[in-house]
Amino acid sequence: MSTYATVVLAAGKGTRMRSTLPKVLHPLAGMPLLGHVLNAVEDISSSDPLASYVATTTIHRPVVVLGYEAAQVEAVFGQRCLYTLQEEQLGTGHAVLAARPVIDELNPLPQTILVCYGDTPLISSETLVRVLVEHLAHKATITFLTAHTEAPSDYGRVVRNADGRVQAIVEVKRATEEQKRISEVNSGVYCFDRAWLWPALDALPRNPVGEYYLTDLIGIASSQGRVIATVTGTLEETIGINDRVQLAAAEQLLRRRILEQHMYAGVTIIDPSTTYIDAGVVIGTDTVILPGTMITGKTRIGSDCRIGPGTTIDQSAIGDRCVIRNSALEETTLEEGVSIGPFSHCRPGAHLAHDVRMGNFAEVKNSYVGAETDMHHFSYLGDATVGEHVNIGAGTVTVNYDGIRKLRTTIGDGAFIGSDTMLVAPVAVGEHAQTGAGSVVRHDVPPGAVVVGVPARILRMHMPQSQPDEGPMTESSEKV
Repeated sequence: MSTYATVVLAAGKGTRMRSTLPKVLHPLAGMPLLGHVLNAVEDISSSDPLASYVATTTIHRPVVVLGYEAAQVEAVFGQRCLYTLQEEQLGTGHAVLAARPVIDELNPLPQTILVCYGDTPLISSETLVRVLVEHLAHKATITFLTAHTEAPSDYGRVVRNADGRVQAIVEVKRATEEQKRISEVNSGVYCFDRAWLWPALDALPRNPVGEYYLTDLIGIASSQGRVIATVTGTLEETIGINDRVQLAAAEQLLRRRILEQHMYAGVTIIDPSTTYIDAGVVIGTDTVILPGTMITGKTRIGSDCRIGPGTTIDQSAIGDRCVIRNSALEETTLEEGVSIGPFSHCRPGAHLAHDVRMGNFAEVKNSYVGAETDMHHFSYLGDATVGEHVNIGAGTVTVNYDGIRKLRTTIGDGAFIGSDTMLVAPVAVGEHAQTGAGSVVRHDVPPGAVVVGVPARILRMHMPQSQPDEGPMTESSEKV
C-alpha cells in the first residue's frame, strides 16, 4: 500500500507584508492564503489518477509547519491540520525537518512526503496530483514541479545535463550568467521518498547564507545517481505572496479563475471586470450576476436568480428565483421568489419567506417576514416576527430599542399596517388587524381590530373578507 503525507511550510513572518497578521492568514478572495493551499491538498484524495497508486488517500491530515504567531494560525484552522513548530527559521530544509517528529508518529507511516508552501494560494489539486502520480509511477527519490518562463527573475534555475537529466537547482544568487539564461525554473512543490529524505536532511550542509535549502537536495540526489522526476506546470500556480503588491496580483488571477468556474457551470456574469465573488460562494444555474456586484463569505445562491447591479451579499443563503437590485444583504436567508430593492438592506438575522416583496429603501434586521408579505418603501423591521400575506405600508417602523433593550414586535397573518405606522415594542398586532396611516401603536392590537391615532385607539372591529360568513362590506368596515 502506498501512502503519503503532506507538509505545508507556513512558518514565515512575512516581513514585507508589514503586518502583525501572519502572512498565511492574509485574506485572498475571502479566504486566508493557507486555506487555499489546504483546499488543494485535501482535494487530492478525490482524484481518479491517484487511485491506482495510493490505496488510501485520506489517512493523514496535512502537517503545517508554523513559526511566527503560530497560535493565531492554529486558532483559525483548528483540527483541520496537524502542527509542528519551527522555532528558528533556518530555511526550507530546516522547516521540513521540523515536521519529522509528527510524520514519524503517523500510522501507517507514509512512504512519500509531499511538500508545498502555505503562501502559494493558486496551486491546484490537479497539479499536486500530477506531481504525486509522476513520483509514484517512476518510483523516484525526488519529484518536483517546474515551469518555463521568459522572465525567470528570482526563481531557482533547473540545470540539466546533455541527456536532459536533472543535475541541480541553482538559486539565482549563486547562478552563473549562463545559468541565469535558463528558462526552466523551480516551482516549489516536491515529493520525497521518506526513507531517503530524513538522512539527507540530517546531512544537508548550510549554504553561504547560513540556511538549509530543500533545493540543495536535488544536487545531492543527482550525485548519488537517484531517480529524479519533474512535472511541468504553469508559473502562475506557484506564485508566492511576499508583499501586498503580489497579494493584489494574485487576487486578480484567483478572482478571474473563480468567475470562469461559475460561468462554465451555467452562471451568467455580465461584466466580470466589476464582479467580485469569493472562493466559498455557490451559485445555481441560470442565475444572472449584473455589474458592480460583490458576493462574499459562504454565500449560497439558487438557480434563476437575478443579482445586481450594485449589490453586495455576505454570508447569506438565497433561494431560487430571487431578484435583488442595488441592495445589501448580510447573514440573511431568502426563500425562493423573494424580490428586494432597489436600495434596500437586510442585516444579520433577516429571514424572508417565499415570495416576499421588499421595496426600495427598506431595511430588515433580526426579523422573520412571512410568505407573500409586501414590505413597502422607507420601512424598517427590527426584531420582529411578521406573518403571511401582511401589508407593511411605506414608512412603517418597528420602534424596537428603548435605550437599554431590544424588544420584539409580532404581526399576525393578513394584517394591514398603514403607512407611517410606529409600532412601539414590545407590541403585537393580531391577525387581520389594521392600523391607520400615521398611527403610533403602543399596546397590543386584537385580531380583526382597526386602530388609528396617536396613541392608537380601536376604531372598530373588522371581520376579514376571507371569512366564509361575511356579507357585503359596509361603510363602517372600510379600511382606514
